[in-house]
Amino acid sequence: MREQSPRVLHPNAAGIDLGSKEHWVALPPGRSQQVRPFGCFTEDLQEMAAWLQSHGVDTVAIESTGVYWVPVFQMLEKHGLDVQLVNAKHFKAVPGRKTDVQDCQWLQLLHETGMLRGSFRPADAICVIRSYVRQRDTLVSESSRHTQRMQKALEQMNVQLHKVLSDVTGETGLAIIKAILDGERDPQVLAAFRNHRCRRSPAEIAKALVGDWREEHLFCLQQELAAYEFVQTQIAACEQAALQALGALEAKAEAANLPKTTKRKNAETPTREALFIATGVDLTKISGLAGTTVQTIIAEIGVDATRWPNEKAFASWCGTAPKNKITGGKRYKAAKQSGSSRVAQAFKMGAQALANSQTALGAFYRRMRARKGPTFANAATANKLAKLFYRMLRYGEAFVEQGADYYETKYKERVVRGAIEKLRRLGYSVQVQETPRLTEAVT
Repeated sequence: MREQSPRVLHPNAAGIDLGSKEHWVALPPGRSQQVRPFGCFTEDLQEMAAWLQSHGVDTVAIESTGVYWVPVFQMLEKHGLDVQLVNAKHFKAVPGRKTDVQDCQWLQLLHETGMLRGSFRPADAICVIRSYVRQRDTLVSESSRHTQRMQKALEQMNVQLHKVLSDVTGETGLAIIKAILDGERDPQVLAAFRNHRCRRSPAEIAKALVGDWREEHLFCLQQELAAYEFVQTQIAACEQAALQALGALEAKAEAANLPKTTKRKNAETPTREALFIATGVDLTKISGLAGTTVQTIIAEIGVDATRWPNEKAFASWCGTAPKNKITGGKRYKAAKQSGSSRVAQAFKMGAQALANSQTALGAFYRRMRARKGPTFANAATANKLAKLFYRMLRYGEAFVEQGADYYETKYKERVVRGAIEKLRRLGYSVQVQETPRLTEAVT
């Protein structure tokens, strides 16, 4: 049987195998020099781009290796080349024959024949916002660690502040910690810093503030408090920079048209206003999604929802849609996607916030939780949130909250219609009459 060569879709495609010290580049067949290494310095990357252009290359496939791809991607894109960022899981070389030269040649061959699909990367203006938001998330994680270390120092002194306060970094907690570091030891005086909204009484708080004041633990508490306050200033700077970058996007609405909201956490904040101007729709009206959550999602996907053909494709890209694995006509449980998608995590956090809310989505969450548990309920609700988010962002649809009662009524109607249809298919004539609930009949 005569072997057939694969069809060439991109005759001027190159492949690059990235590394920490050098990058190997493979040109299409027929060029004077097919494989060549380049260094990792900016001068080397500029030479790489010029060399590719001198050989007529117009598209390049690179592997998403750590963060090594970022400067290469940006440099090649700056020189006008079409760069495809490829997931390393989507291609594998022959086992036992893996070298840098073979990897770049394999990448070039697959890209030349159109067998590779580039990963999603938003516009450069969105990438700027994304860098600020990701840095803010990193700083929030650092802030949590400093909070835990403050609690550790207090626990070692047997000051059980975290047992009587839900958040030791709140107004009451920070006031008490600063007073302790200033030398105050009287529990009654310390308890007087209690905010009037605290659920615990001054007597309960004072009881928790009797401890063993050791100097080494006070020293650790002082350092962790200083680190925590410094990180908070860094977080505020990141938020301000993200807002400025968000405001630099093309305006799709005016701030005067921003609708009012009844959500306490989504009051008239600068973040909500900036998101409305950039997207043209108030995405924070979706139940469970606060302004910070929406900002995180927009920083990852941008404001152009046309990159996905429909809401199902968007949910699948986010990682909230169920995965299919069908072999021989039988459906198997698909393995979960490795790694963590920031967009999927944002939607899942929004879904978790709906667990006890009196909204239609909250009622859906509780029904799913009763059927298959909280993990399934969180995933199913996150998938609904992703589809709602897509429809609002792409088509400008307004979100109208119907409430939990409306959802329960519509669900009851669907169940009744399904039961009637099933009985009719079995040959029965059905007449439905609503009867009092069982609890009412018993009383």
